[in-house]
Amino acid sequence: MASTSSHNQKIYKSVPFQGTILGGLQDGLQIIIRGTVLSSDESRFAVDFQTGDSENDIAFQFNPRFEEGGYVACNTKQNGSWGLEERKMKMPFQKGKPFEICVLVQSSDFKVKVNWSHFLQYSHRVPFHGVDTISVEGPLQLDSIKFQEHNWKFHEGRYEKVALHQIVPVRVCDSTTIPLTVHPSPTYTLPYFTAISGGLCPYKTIIVSGTVLPNAQTFHIRLLSGSDITFHLNPRFNENAVVHNTKLNNSSGSKEHSLPGKMPFKCGQNFSVRIVCKNHCLRVTVDGKLLCEYRYCLKSLLAINNLEVAGDIQLAHVQA
Repeated sequence: MASTSSHNQKIYKSVPFQGTILGGLQDGLQIIIRGTVLSSDESRFAVDFQTGDSENDIAFQFNPRFEEGGYVACNTKQNGSWGLEERKMKMPFQKGKPFEICVLVQSSDFKVKVNWSHFLQYSHRVPFHGVDTISVEGPLQLDSIKFQEHNWKFHEGRYEKVALHQIVPVRVCDSTTIPLTVHPSPTYTLPYFTAISGGLCPYKTIIVSGTVLPNAQTFHIRLLSGSDITFHLNPRFNENAVVHNTKLNNSSGSKEHSLPGKMPFKCGQNFSVRIVCKNHCLRVTVDGKLLCEYRYCLKSLLAINNLEVAGDIQLAHVQA
Protein backbone atom coordinates (compact mmCIF):
# COMPACT_ATOMS: atom_id res chain seq x y z
CA MET A 1 0.00 0.00 0.00
CA ALA A 2 1.36 3.39 -0.91
CA SER A 3 1.96 6.10 1.65
CA THR A 4 1.34 9.74 0.91
CA SER A 5 1.35 12.92 2.92
CA SER A 6 -2.08 14.12 1.91
CA HIS A 7 -5.45 12.61 0.99
CA ASN A 8 -5.75 12.00 -2.74
CA GLN A 9 -8.94 11.76 -4.75
CA LYS A 10 -9.99 9.78 -7.80
CA ILE A 11 -12.21 11.58 -10.29
CA TYR A 12 -15.24 9.76 -11.63
CA LYS A 13 -17.41 10.87 -14.53
CA SER A 14 -19.98 8.11 -14.88
CA VAL A 15 -23.12 7.51 -12.83
CA PRO A 16 -24.34 4.97 -11.87
CA PHE A 17 -21.14 4.22 -10.00
CA GLN A 18 -20.28 1.17 -7.90
CA GLY A 19 -17.06 0.54 -6.00
CA THR A 20 -15.78 -2.08 -3.58
CA ILE A 21 -14.52 -0.91 -0.18
CA LEU A 22 -11.47 -3.01 0.70
CA GLY A 23 -11.74 -3.85 4.38
CA GLY A 24 -15.45 -2.98 4.48
CA LEU A 25 -17.09 -0.41 6.70
CA GLN A 26 -15.46 0.10 10.08
CA ASP A 27 -16.26 2.18 13.13
CA GLY A 28 -14.75 5.63 12.54
CA LEU A 29 -14.64 5.44 8.74
CA GLN A 30 -15.74 8.64 7.02
CA ILE A 31 -16.91 8.69 3.40
CA ILE A 32 -16.92 12.04 1.60
CA ILE A 33 -18.85 12.29 -1.68
CA ARG A 34 -18.60 15.41 -3.80
CA GLY A 35 -20.52 16.23 -6.96
CA THR A 36 -23.22 18.35 -8.55
CA VAL A 37 -26.95 17.70 -8.85
CA LEU A 38 -27.81 17.98 -12.54
CA SER A 39 -30.70 20.11 -13.75
CA SER A 40 -32.96 17.40 -15.16
CA ASP A 41 -36.49 16.02 -14.96
CA GLU A 42 -35.34 13.18 -12.70
CA SER A 43 -36.44 13.76 -9.12
CA ARG A 44 -34.27 11.38 -7.07
CA PHE A 45 -30.73 10.22 -6.49
CA ALA A 46 -29.36 7.66 -4.04
CA VAL A 47 -26.23 6.64 -2.21
CA ASP A 48 -26.31 2.98 -1.12
CA PHE A 49 -24.03 1.13 1.30
CA GLN A 50 -24.58 -2.53 0.50
CA THR A 51 -23.19 -6.06 0.63
CA GLY A 52 -21.63 -7.05 -2.69
CA ASP A 53 -22.92 -5.92 -6.07
CA SER A 54 -26.45 -7.20 -5.43
CA GLU A 55 -29.17 -4.74 -4.52
CA ASN A 56 -30.85 -7.24 -2.20
CA ASP A 57 -28.93 -6.24 0.95
CA ILE A 58 -28.54 -2.49 1.48
CA ALA A 59 -27.60 -1.52 5.01
CA PHE A 60 -28.19 2.19 4.43
CA GLN A 61 -29.78 4.07 1.54
CA PHE A 62 -29.54 7.88 1.54
CA ASN A 63 -32.18 8.99 -0.97
CA PRO A 64 -32.86 12.72 -1.60
CA ARG A 65 -36.14 13.31 -3.44
CA PHE A 66 -37.20 16.56 -5.12
CA GLU A 67 -40.86 15.76 -4.52
CA GLU A 68 -43.56 17.04 -2.16
CA GLY A 69 -41.49 20.11 -1.39
CA GLY A 70 -38.29 18.09 -1.10
CA TYR A 71 -37.17 15.57 1.51
CA VAL A 72 -34.58 12.85 2.14
CA ALA A 73 -35.65 9.22 2.67
CA CYS A 74 -33.47 6.65 4.45
CA ASN A 75 -34.04 2.92 4.56
CA THR A 76 -32.57 -0.59 4.79
CA LYS A 77 -33.21 -3.53 2.47
CA GLN A 78 -32.77 -7.10 3.75
CA ASN A 79 -33.09 -10.15 1.49
CA GLY A 80 -34.74 -7.99 -1.16
CA SER A 81 -37.34 -6.39 1.15
CA TRP A 82 -37.35 -2.75 2.24
CA GLY A 83 -37.94 -1.85 5.85
CA LEU A 84 -39.85 1.11 7.30
CA GLU A 85 -38.78 4.31 5.56
CA GLU A 86 -37.50 7.22 7.62
CA ARG A 87 -37.96 10.72 6.19
CA LYS A 88 -36.24 14.01 6.93
CA MET A 89 -38.63 16.68 5.64
CA LYS A 90 -35.91 19.04 4.53
CA MET A 91 -34.03 19.34 1.24
CA PRO A 92 -30.38 20.43 1.56
CA PHE A 93 -29.63 19.93 -2.18
CA GLN A 94 -30.38 22.20 -5.15
CA LYS A 95 -30.50 21.24 -8.80
CA GLY A 96 -27.55 22.64 -10.68
CA LYS A 97 -25.59 23.20 -7.46
CA PRO A 98 -22.53 21.35 -6.08
CA PHE A 99 -22.75 19.37 -2.85
CA GLU A 100 -20.70 17.45 -0.31
CA ILE A 101 -22.10 14.47 1.59
CA CYS A 102 -20.08 13.18 4.54
CA VAL A 103 -21.15 9.84 6.06
CA LEU A 104 -19.52 8.88 9.34
CA VAL A 105 -19.79 5.23 10.42
CA GLN A 106 -20.14 4.76 14.17
CA SER A 107 -20.93 1.75 16.32
CA SER A 108 -24.59 2.71 16.76
CA ASP A 109 -25.46 4.62 13.60
CA PHE A 110 -24.52 6.48 10.43
CA LYS A 111 -24.15 10.24 10.92
CA VAL A 112 -24.58 12.36 7.80
CA LYS A 113 -23.40 15.89 7.12
CA VAL A 114 -24.47 17.76 3.99
CA ASN A 115 -22.44 20.77 2.93
CA TRP A 116 -20.51 20.68 6.23
CA SER A 117 -23.63 20.82 8.46
CA HIS A 118 -25.05 17.92 10.46
CA PHE A 119 -28.18 16.69 8.67
CA LEU A 120 -29.33 13.37 10.15
CA GLN A 121 -28.36 10.16 11.85
CA TYR A 122 -29.62 6.69 10.97
CA SER A 123 -29.43 3.84 13.46
CA HIS A 124 -28.00 0.53 12.23
CA ARG A 125 -30.64 -2.08 11.46
CA VAL A 126 -28.13 -4.71 10.28
CA PRO A 127 -24.45 -5.25 11.20
CA PHE A 128 -22.44 -2.72 9.20
CA HIS A 129 -19.29 -4.88 9.10
CA GLY A 130 -20.81 -6.89 6.24
CA VAL A 131 -21.02 -3.79 4.02
CA ASP A 132 -18.31 -3.72 1.36
CA THR A 133 -19.78 -1.78 -1.57
CA ILE A 134 -20.86 1.81 -2.25
CA SER A 135 -23.24 2.63 -5.10
CA VAL A 136 -24.32 6.03 -6.40
CA GLU A 137 -27.06 6.57 -8.96
CA GLY A 138 -29.30 9.34 -10.22
CA PRO A 139 -28.96 12.71 -12.01
CA LEU A 140 -25.52 13.60 -10.70
CA GLN A 141 -22.09 14.62 -11.86
CA LEU A 142 -19.94 12.63 -9.45
CA ASP A 143 -16.62 14.39 -8.86
CA SER A 144 -14.90 12.41 -6.12
CA ILE A 145 -15.27 9.90 -3.31
CA LYS A 146 -12.75 10.10 -0.48
CA PHE A 147 -12.33 7.70 2.42
CA GLN A 148 -10.80 8.73 5.73
CA GLU A 149 -10.57 6.68 8.89
CA HIS A 150 -10.74 8.69 12.08
CA ASN A 151 -11.87 8.17 15.63
CA TRP A 152 -14.67 10.72 15.87
CA LYS A 153 -17.20 11.72 18.47
CA PHE A 154 -20.31 13.83 18.05
CA HIS A 155 -20.55 16.30 20.90
CA GLU A 156 -22.90 19.25 21.42
CA GLY A 157 -23.97 19.39 17.79
CA ARG A 158 -20.53 19.08 16.21
CA TYR A 159 -17.93 16.50 15.26
CA GLU A 160 -14.64 16.30 17.14
CA LYS A 161 -11.67 14.38 15.74
CA VAL A 162 -9.84 12.33 18.35
CA ALA A 163 -7.17 10.43 16.39
CA LEU A 164 -6.20 9.30 12.91
CA HIS A 165 -5.87 5.62 12.10
CA GLN A 166 -4.98 3.46 9.10
CA ILE A 167 -6.95 3.93 5.90
CA VAL A 168 -7.62 0.93 3.67
CA PRO A 169 -7.57 1.26 -0.13
CA VAL A 170 -10.74 1.21 -2.19
CA ARG A 171 -11.17 -0.84 -5.38
CA VAL A 172 -13.42 0.79 -7.96
CA CYS A 173 -15.32 -0.76 -10.84
CA ASP A 174 -12.75 0.11 -13.52
CA SER A 175 -10.10 -1.94 -11.64
CA THR A 176 -8.13 1.12 -10.56
CA THR A 177 -7.32 1.88 -6.95
CA ILE A 178 -7.96 5.13 -5.15
CA PRO A 179 -4.66 6.24 -3.58
CA LEU A 180 -5.29 7.22 0.03
CA THR A 181 -3.21 8.29 2.98
CA VAL A 182 -2.03 5.12 4.71
CA HIS A 183 -0.43 5.27 8.13
CA PRO A 184 1.93 2.58 9.41
CA SER A 185 0.27 -0.82 9.13
CA PRO A 186 1.24 -4.34 10.19
CA THR A 187 3.92 -6.11 8.16
CA TYR A 188 2.56 -9.34 6.74
CA THR A 189 5.00 -12.14 5.96
CA LEU A 190 3.87 -15.36 4.31
CA PRO A 191 2.81 -17.87 5.34
CA TYR A 192 0.70 -15.72 7.67
CA PHE A 193 -1.11 -17.14 10.70
CA THR A 194 -3.45 -15.33 13.06
CA ALA A 195 -6.12 -16.20 15.60
CA ILE A 196 -9.78 -15.51 14.86
CA SER A 197 -10.83 -13.60 17.94
CA GLY A 198 -13.60 -15.52 19.70
CA GLY A 199 -13.88 -18.07 16.88
CA LEU A 200 -16.53 -17.97 14.19
CA CYS A 201 -20.11 -16.93 14.90
CA PRO A 202 -23.02 -15.68 12.77
CA TYR A 203 -22.19 -12.37 11.02
CA LYS A 204 -18.49 -12.73 11.80
CA THR A 205 -16.53 -11.45 8.80
CA ILE A 206 -13.02 -12.41 7.69
CA ILE A 207 -11.33 -10.08 5.20
CA VAL A 208 -8.11 -10.76 3.31
CA SER A 209 -6.83 -8.14 0.85
CA GLY A 210 -3.66 -7.94 -1.18
CA THR A 211 -2.08 -8.18 -4.61
CA VAL A 212 -1.54 -11.29 -6.71
CA LEU A 213 2.09 -11.50 -7.83
CA PRO A 214 2.69 -11.08 -11.59
CA ASN A 215 3.82 -14.69 -12.12
CA ALA A 216 1.61 -16.30 -9.49
CA GLN A 217 0.79 -20.01 -9.68
CA THR A 218 -1.40 -20.38 -6.60
CA PHE A 219 -2.26 -19.12 -3.12
CA HIS A 220 -4.62 -20.20 -0.39
CA ILE A 221 -6.74 -18.92 2.49
CA ARG A 222 -7.60 -21.42 5.21
CA LEU A 223 -9.87 -21.42 8.24
CA LEU A 224 -8.51 -23.82 10.84
CA SER A 225 -9.76 -25.72 13.86
CA GLY A 226 -6.74 -27.29 15.49
CA SER A 227 -5.15 -29.51 12.81
CA ASP A 228 -8.38 -29.57 10.78
CA ILE A 229 -8.80 -27.36 7.72
CA THR A 230 -12.46 -26.40 7.91
CA PHE A 231 -12.35 -24.25 4.78
CA HIS A 232 -9.66 -24.16 2.10
CA LEU A 233 -9.89 -21.50 -0.64
CA ASN A 234 -7.26 -22.12 -3.31
CA PRO A 235 -7.02 -20.11 -6.57
CA ARG A 236 -4.91 -21.98 -9.16
CA PHE A 237 -3.85 -19.83 -12.08
CA ASN A 238 -2.46 -22.66 -14.21
CA GLU A 239 -5.89 -24.34 -14.04
CA ASN A 240 -7.87 -21.07 -14.23
CA ALA A 241 -9.92 -22.37 -11.30
CA VAL A 242 -10.65 -21.77 -7.64
CA VAL A 243 -10.75 -24.90 -5.47
CA HIS A 244 -12.55 -24.86 -2.14
CA ASN A 245 -12.39 -27.85 0.13
CA THR A 246 -12.29 -29.24 3.68
CA LYS A 247 -9.78 -31.54 5.37
CA LEU A 248 -10.88 -33.19 8.62
CA ASN A 249 -8.88 -35.89 10.44
CA ASN A 250 -6.32 -35.85 7.60
CA SER A 251 -9.03 -36.76 5.07
CA SER A 252 -9.87 -34.30 2.27
CA GLY A 253 -13.37 -33.89 0.98
CA SER A 254 -14.30 -33.75 -2.68
CA LYS A 255 -12.82 -30.81 -4.59
CA GLU A 256 -15.19 -28.10 -5.73
CA HIS A 257 -14.33 -25.62 -8.48
CA SER A 258 -15.74 -22.26 -9.35
CA LEU A 259 -17.59 -21.98 -12.64
CA PRO A 260 -15.32 -22.28 -15.71
CA GLY A 261 -14.09 -18.92 -16.92
CA LYS A 262 -15.12 -17.21 -13.70
CA MET A 263 -11.66 -16.88 -12.17
CA PRO A 264 -12.04 -13.66 -10.12
CA PHE A 265 -8.30 -13.24 -9.41
CA LYS A 266 -5.78 -11.85 -11.89
CA CYS A 267 -2.01 -11.85 -11.78
CA GLY A 268 -0.61 -8.43 -10.90
CA GLN A 269 -3.94 -7.07 -9.63
CA ASN A 270 -5.38 -6.23 -6.22
CA PHE A 271 -8.11 -8.33 -4.62
CA SER A 272 -10.30 -8.41 -1.55
CA VAL A 273 -11.76 -11.67 -0.24
CA ARG A 274 -14.60 -11.41 2.27
CA ILE A 275 -15.81 -14.51 4.12
CA VAL A 276 -19.05 -13.90 6.00
CA CYS A 277 -20.24 -16.47 8.52
CA LYS A 278 -23.93 -17.25 8.01
CA ASN A 279 -26.07 -19.62 10.09
CA HIS A 280 -25.50 -22.61 7.79
CA CYS A 281 -22.72 -21.61 5.43
CA LEU A 282 -19.78 -19.38 4.64
CA ARG A 283 -20.58 -16.71 2.06
CA VAL A 284 -17.45 -15.86 0.07
CA THR A 285 -17.17 -12.78 -2.13
CA VAL A 286 -14.23 -11.51 -4.17
CA ASP A 287 -14.18 -7.76 -4.87
CA GLY A 288 -17.83 -7.59 -3.84
CA LYS A 289 -19.02 -10.40 -6.15
CA LEU A 290 -20.30 -13.72 -4.86
CA LEU A 291 -17.87 -16.60 -5.41
CA CYS A 292 -19.53 -19.40 -3.44
CA GLU A 293 -21.55 -20.39 -0.40
CA TYR A 294 -19.87 -23.25 1.46
CA ARG A 295 -21.67 -25.37 4.06
CA TYR A 296 -19.93 -26.08 7.35
CA CYS A 297 -18.51 -29.50 8.14
CA LEU A 298 -18.08 -28.77 11.86
CA LYS A 299 -20.94 -28.46 14.33
CA SER A 300 -19.09 -25.98 16.55
CA LEU A 301 -18.36 -22.66 14.85
CA LEU A 302 -16.44 -21.41 17.88
CA ALA A 303 -13.89 -24.18 17.28
CA ILE A 304 -12.91 -22.51 13.99
CA ASN A 305 -10.44 -20.09 15.50
CA ASN A 306 -7.38 -19.66 13.25
CA LEU A 307 -6.63 -18.19 9.82
CA GLU A 308 -3.78 -19.08 7.46
CA VAL A 309 -2.79 -17.23 4.27
CA ALA A 310 0.06 -18.38 2.01
CA GLY A 311 1.18 -18.44 -1.59
CA ASP A 312 2.03 -16.11 -4.45
CA ILE A 313 0.56 -12.85 -3.16
CA GLN A 314 1.57 -9.68 -1.36
CA LEU A 315 -0.68 -9.44 1.69
CA ALA A 316 -1.95 -5.95 2.47
CA HIS A 317 -4.82 -6.20 4.97
CA VAL A 318 -6.29 -8.88 7.24
CA GLN A 319 -9.35 -8.66 9.47
CA ALA A 320 -10.12 -11.74 11.54
